[in-house]
Amino acid sequence: MTREIRSWLSDMDGVLVHENQALPGAAEFVGALQSAERPFLILTNNSIYTPRDLRARLAATGIEVPEKAIWTSALATAQFLTDQMPGGSAYVIGEAGLTTALYEAGYTLTAARPDFVVLGETRTYSFEAITQAIRLIQGGARFIATNPDVTGPSADGDLPATGAVAAMISAATGRKPYFVGKPNPMMIRSALNRIDAHSETTVMVGDRMDTDVVAGIEAGLRTYLVLTGSTRATDVDRFPFRPTAVLDSVQDLVGLV
Repeated sequence: MTREIRSWLSDMDGVLVHENQALPGAAEFVGALQSAERPFLILTNNSIYTPRDLRARLAATGIEVPEKAIWTSALATAQFLTDQMPGGSAYVIGEAGLTTALYEAGYTLTAARPDFVVLGETRTYSFEAITQAIRLIQGGARFIATNPDVTGPSADGDLPATGAVAAMISAATGRKPYFVGKPNPMMIRSALNRIDAHSETTVMVGDRMDTDVVAGIEAGLRTYLVLTGSTRATDVDRFPFRPTAVLDSVQDLVGLV
């Protein structure tokens, strides 16, 4: 027997928006969730922006959501570190999304014997900051990264992202980071806890088999793959796992809400 869908998790880029344009059915889908009073969160591996930034970005495309409905890898990382070591300290490479999340979680941001080195996304990776991170990890700091994505998009082409810089630091230190964001199901479980949802009655909607779908499956959720992002229908059979369903866009999910 298929259980009722009571709550929803949805990726953002490639599912709801693409290059600052709303995708087909995105505003209707989010509106249906709100009208039905379904608990939901919009997820992103991007750790650059705060929920306030992302709320404004979505609003500019015609998708209205409150800040509390947005869950980033930065917030998940801050929650993970708080669970591991409440009130700890961290040396952070990242932007406001990550530093604000850690600060609000009660973390001290410092280069003086931090408990953790936390690597996130930034448009301006500094060689000096990376060198500092390497030395702190060599000195005993634990290595955490917000997500394993090796590249990020820009108008001029791909940019090196967290996963690529993490590989550089790992090569220099011999230490691999713990990645919190997708495809780690930790990101999904932290989102479920955030909205007090159960895996058996929650759906994950995503556009990537190798992050959204596999994370949802490993967390015990039903998964819907939409074809408005990076995965094509012909790509699905290459993977050793399958989503619950493959859909053209979130427009096809409005009736399920």
